[in-house]
Amino acid sequence: MATPQFAGLGKEVSTVARQKVDQIFTALDTYSLFISSQVQEDANSSWPFITIPDYSKKSEKISELFGFKTPAMSIGTLVGDDEKDQWTSFVLKSAPGWYQNSLDNEGNKFTVDELMNKTIPFVHQYNYSDNFKPIPTQTTGSALAMWYRYPLQPQNTGLLATSYDFLAVKEISDLYQTSRLTLRPSLGFTQMLNNSEGATYGQWVIDSQIVQPITMNAEIVGMIWLRLPWLEFFDNLNVDGLFGMIAVIRSSCKIGTGEVADAPVELSFSIDASGAGFLGQFDAHDAQYDDHLVSRVILDSGLDNEQLPDGLCVHKLTLDLYPTKEFEETFYTSKPLAYTSVVVAIFAFTSLVFLLYDFFVGRRQRKFMERIVRQDQIVSNVFPTAIRDRLYESGQKGYDQDGLLDPLGGGPGTGGPPLADLFPETTIMFADIAGFTAWASAREPAQVFILLETIYGRFDKQAYRHNVFKVETVGDCYVAVAGLPEPDKDHALAICRFARDCVKIMMDTTLKLEVWLGPDTSDLELRVGIHSGQVTAGVLRGERSRFQLFGDTMNTAARMESTSQRHRIQVSQVTADLLIASGLSVWIAPRESKIFVKGKGEMQTYWLNTKASKGSKSSKPMGDMRMLSETAPDDSTDYQSVHEVDDSFLNDVGTMTKTERLVEWNVEVLTSLLQQIIASRGDVADSNKASLKKEEATIGTGDTVLEEFVPIIPLKRFDASDLSKRQQASSIDIGEEAKTQLRNYLANVASMYQDNPFHSFEHASHVTASVKKLLTRIVNVDDRYGLTASTSDVNLVDIAGHSYGITSDPLTQFSVVFSAIIHDMDHPGVPNAQLVKENTRSAQIFKKSVAEQNSVELAWGLLMGKEYEALRACIYHTEDDLRRFRQLVVNTVMATDIVDKELQALRKARWETAFAPNPVHDVSLTSDDCKATIVIEHLIQASDVAHTMQHWHIYRSWNEKFFMECYTAYKSGRADSDPSQNWYKGEIGFFDFYVIPLAKKLESCGVFGVSSHEYLSYARSNRDEWVREGKRLVEEYLAKCEEMFKEQ
Repeated sequence: MATPQFAGLGKEVSTVARQKVDQIFTALDTYSLFISSQVQEDANSSWPFITIPDYSKKSEKISELFGFKTPAMSIGTLVGDDEKDQWTSFVLKSAPGWYQNSLDNEGNKFTVDELMNKTIPFVHQYNYSDNFKPIPTQTTGSALAMWYRYPLQPQNTGLLATSYDFLAVKEISDLYQTSRLTLRPSLGFTQMLNNSEGATYGQWVIDSQIVQPITMNAEIVGMIWLRLPWLEFFDNLNVDGLFGMIAVIRSSCKIGTGEVADAPVELSFSIDASGAGFLGQFDAHDAQYDDHLVSRVILDSGLDNEQLPDGLCVHKLTLDLYPTKEFEETFYTSKPLAYTSVVVAIFAFTSLVFLLYDFFVGRRQRKFMERIVRQDQIVSNVFPTAIRDRLYESGQKGYDQDGLLDPLGGGPGTGGPPLADLFPETTIMFADIAGFTAWASAREPAQVFILLETIYGRFDKQAYRHNVFKVETVGDCYVAVAGLPEPDKDHALAICRFARDCVKIMMDTTLKLEVWLGPDTSDLELRVGIHSGQVTAGVLRGERSRFQLFGDTMNTAARMESTSQRHRIQVSQVTADLLIASGLSVWIAPRESKIFVKGKGEMQTYWLNTKASKGSKSSKPMGDMRMLSETAPDDSTDYQSVHEVDDSFLNDVGTMTKTERLVEWNVEVLTSLLQQIIASRGDVADSNKASLKKEEATIGTGDTVLEEFVPIIPLKRFDASDLSKRQQASSIDIGEEAKTQLRNYLANVASMYQDNPFHSFEHASHVTASVKKLLTRIVNVDDRYGLTASTSDVNLVDIAGHSYGITSDPLTQFSVVFSAIIHDMDHPGVPNAQLVKENTRSAQIFKKSVAEQNSVELAWGLLMGKEYEALRACIYHTEDDLRRFRQLVVNTVMATDIVDKELQALRKARWETAFAPNPVHDVSLTSDDCKATIVIEHLIQASDVAHTMQHWHIYRSWNEKFFMECYTAYKSGRADSDPSQNWYKGEIGFFDFYVIPLAKKLESCGVFGVSSHEYLSYARSNRDEWVREGKRLVEEYLAKCEEMFKEQ
């Protein structure tokens, strides 16, 4: 049995290894689905003569998920006997195009002409007995010709592998035959040259080859080939404290080729702090550590090899981990147990003594002191220490009814002269969060306070380190001062260092909090102004007494902030002079132009450098405490005091891309809803798995997505017993496997969004944020009314009716949020009418609502993959749940097609019937299920255009992105008219005939609380602002687009 130290480390390593293998196969499956979809979309491309735009960039992006320094990936396409002559012509015509694309992306040293000279255009193999001479393939029937390759580079023969017949290699041929029979990826082991960094020339290793089939209509049309270098796999596990370990990969199948062909798979690797090493084709662990074995299956397709033809085998890989002597010598000692026993004994005795003392003697004194300390802490948070002491010593001698000192109890004039002083030398900082108002308009109140408390909490800690006093926070503006109440001759330097640290803290914190607070959080920046001079400071006594500053210095500092710029620190001439007098002129640079300040006229100001110059000629030595870069922000701040966040994960967030941070935010959103689903499910008996799998295999395979649309979705009825279950939802663990699958799924969804300015994964996340906000504002029976399971069932059902049952079913909420995330997957950046006009493959299939139906098909097909079984088990448990989930996704995504007049007329008629004061039509259309269905559709529609019903800056930003997307389509010949000609009037009409009426519907249905009024107010305000500023903005949009096209 493994020691606790090795068992924990081994479990973590095996878990990471399994997750990494899953990620590789998931990425390959997603890429094959993407390639198949791209070929279907391209009317000029068909198998085997396919064209994949920007193949090198797409392969580079998908290769990042593999985690290899030396990736090797190729795409093969099946070429029939009667197509081989045509294939040669196709290669000669098409190869130069993708060669050039690869050269542009990869920076290869070759030219296209040189690469074409290294290309054998006909389908071929090598004559190994004749110096690797290329000859026509000897494969009978179809050949599997290599087409695209990443990275693009010649082989050891000096030739490119283009048109090489994969089936000429026995092992790849066996893997292909296995995939052809199973329609699943296949993996094999073979002896290959070690191409890793630092490897000796001619050194061999045992690596794997993976064949991922590309299918169309359940038939293989091609494959993706990938080399899996196990040495790099173990070298990049990224597990902290990894050392002293032997890893052995085992499989019942045999190695395919090389000197060790037909030998059982038994590969040994050493793993330590310096990296991984390949030990050989044998079990290299020391037998004395057999009892310390940690074993885990890292790959299992679930297939039975007995059902395959002779010679074919599907690997089931097991990873066995053993410690080494080095590991044992590090941990094997009995001293910690002895030390622990002594410490525990002393602690137990001491604890007993203190408990007895507290019980018999200290109880009353402790309560008394706690009251004093709490009062002192409150006063200290409001007043500087010196002022606090003067308050206690002043003439206010009032005491409360318990005999405790009450320094604030008296009214004005009852405690002697005012507590006020003149401080002649101070420096004041105003720091405002630029973009905060717009950001907050799209957030829930709790999220706003999480942001402010986290940022200001870090500012407060940094202020303490710099001997700076925080005066107050007014909205999102932070005010601080140096030089009082204790004089400080270096007050300007202290505030400048503090301001620099605040800017860095702001940038770091918003980047990390984007995972919890959603899109655009990392775009928030600090705008800072600083001025020096004398101030009057003191305590305004009376109700809610506080320490305040007055005078022209305060006003000027505020003007420095308001005229500053994002992510910059503006200082006045007075403050600049103080820095120059200290020999620190390198800290500042004059602002390009003077600013106008009300009451003062034009002023010359300066920008404070955020870092000290390396060429600084300060009069102080380099080690002087007054250097600007001397004090770094305290990165050890505990975020958990504000929000339950793992600090180690926050550090990882800092290295993520924006898309990766958005993926993590969506993971958190969906995880909380999955917890609600599992909690609501309770102790339900296990479902019939066979029946559920059958339903999964058949659902959505008949009619088109649009034909699945129904006017009424039967939702789950309200159950009062769910309340007590759902109150414990936050403590439910959905499982590491499900969480990993959810993260992988969303990462693949993000990768399938095209690089559009508007219809992008970032916009989908913005829509998701709006959906989440509106769902939380719906009249919720347990949160809004504070109800418990003991409340009358009749009253509960009556209250639940106000939301038409939407909040009664967590699966409904999950489905709507899920739909928001996937609703624009693979959107081409042009409207459906253009796709129909171009007669693309998807338009031929779906006829109308093309982009929306395609998104559902792609997202659903991806979710039904074998690699997401644990995730699906969390989402639904029964066939009824699965059908309801599918129907909600179909209806919700289809509702985002607002251009189709027939669908819009149908929705309008259903709304007017369902919410009419005196309905006279079909009673079923006024049922709660019908109203809920209609409300969900309008909820996603409002969220899809939520930018029009949020702060003006948000609307302007997304409006510009949408214009850029439409103008790009026009310039590329995919739109008939120039959008700039009618953009101004079109937006006014969009507000008048769609946005504002939609906002009024949200308000009239009565389920969204104050959010519906908020959305309507912003919509009207934005419409009026667009009337005033729209024409000028369209000119700016057009100028930016034209400049962008000139640079391309």
